Amino acid sequence: MSKNNLKIAFLKFCAFVLSLTLVTASASYYIVETSRGESVATLSKLGSRGEEVRRIQTKLKQLGFYNGSVDGIYGSATQKAVKRFQSSVGITSDGIAGSKTLLYMGLDSTSGGGSYGSYSSSDIWLLAKVIEAEARGESYTGQVAVGAVVLNRVESSSFPDTISGVVYQSGAFSAVTDSNWSVSPTATSRKAAQDAINGWDPSYGCLYYYNPAKTSNKWIRTRPVVTTIGSHVFCK
Repeated sequence: MSKNNLKIAFLKFCAFVLSLTLVTASASYYIVETSRGESVATLSKLGSRGEEVRRIQTKLKQLGFYNGSVDGIYGSATQKAVKRFQSSVGITSDGIAGSKTLLYMGLDSTSGGGSYGSYSSSDIWLLAKVIEAEARGESYTGQVAVGAVVLNRVESSSFPDTISGVVYQSGAFSAVTDSNWSVSPTATSRKAAQDAINGWDPSYGCLYYYNPAKTSNKWIRTRPVVTTIGSHVFCK
């Protein structure tokens, strides 16, 4: 083989090695970016494994939708539990724990989610959603008072010890199961949620409230009344 042919063959070999290296590097970059993307988007679905799945299973177990093991494996039982939860709160029942589903559960939907004291950013979002659904149209003080009732229940030994547990407790808030729940929190309801978390309690420690013009529940009317704010009577 002539020197020119050797040189051409060598250059072709180098070009092949270089192209192979670039393909490998691109594939590695894609995998890293995909991994980061999933971490940011927090998308867990059938076949997923890891700590995020454990958090989902733990939350579903707390809410009464999952009876399996908290093993970090997103199997069919976890998928079915997610579907049942999604159906119960009126969102798309696809069995995939995306960011919206995690927000409704009260779990952080991003790896960069902030926290406020003992409450996460998604806790505040969920609290704001309750305020929006239950007290939309009430005065700002009345909205904060509704948020305070939720937090008072979290602190009470008679109720679940998380915001999501209190919100999704069976029969606790009628708005969770009607069309009001589809309304997104406004800036006002988010601010009211934050004020409640910061310690403002216009309800003065109440665990219940009701609208006397709408409720037919006789038991709630027997509770000691503390204050009335707008359309809501707050009681213990």
